[in-house]
Amino acid sequence: MTRLATPPVPTRRALLVGAPVLAGSLALGTSPASAKDPVLHPGDRGSAVKTMQKDLAARGYWCGSADGSFGATTTQAVYALQKAAGLAKDGVFGAKSRAALKKGTRPKPRITSGTAFEVDKKKQLLYCISGGTLKYILNTSTASGKKYYSGGRWKTATTPSGDFKMYSFPSSGWQTAPLGRLYRPGYYDRGWAIHGATSIPPYPASHGCSRLSVAATDMLWKGGWMKKGRRVLVH
Repeated sequence: MTRLATPPVPTRRALLVGAPVLAGSLALGTSPASAKDPVLHPGDRGSAVKTMQKDLAARGYWCGSADGSFGATTTQAVYALQKAAGLAKDGVFGAKSRAALKKGTRPKPRITSGTAFEVDKKKQLLYCISGGTLKYILNTSTASGKKYYSGGRWKTATTPSGDFKMYSFPSSGWQTAPLGRLYRPGYYDRGWAIHGATSIPPYPASHGCSRLSVAATDMLWKGGWMKKGRRVLVH
């Protein structure tokens, strides 16, 4: 029997200088799947992140400027997409999130006319509607449903449902309230408001208000969204 010669294994140097690679081999540190559709995580940077940001913004998932940096504002947008699509809310832009975005996944608000805010407690999303059209989809965190102690008694964190109008804007910056700090709040029902916060997890965690990121809150103020008489539908 004739013994077949064993083909030589390419050295690291041969791979680096461009020598022919045997069939079935891959260049170091790469794979066709990851090169085509990379899984993006908070903290990542680069052109793939910038493309993702542009695609998110085109679908209404506000993430600030497309700067190629997967920071906190972009993470909030990915949370919003994942909530709208019914996916695990991990903030990682993987295959399922990419498919949902490519498919054009967007929630369907109840408000179909006028300019208003709509807080969807089930999905934990806040919709910004302009002229009856859904413009922005923002991650929000409403009441946790947990007990807390305030004013000499125990209370339950709740976000009441209803159709309200904004009536008070007591601070142009951070406001210290009995239950914590609120950034540029817009009150619409007694002590309930839409406001910025430093923590907006992808689940209900507030005492009752609808939390948004500081960046999103600034965007809404700059765009004229926060004004007296603005409709706020909570359901």
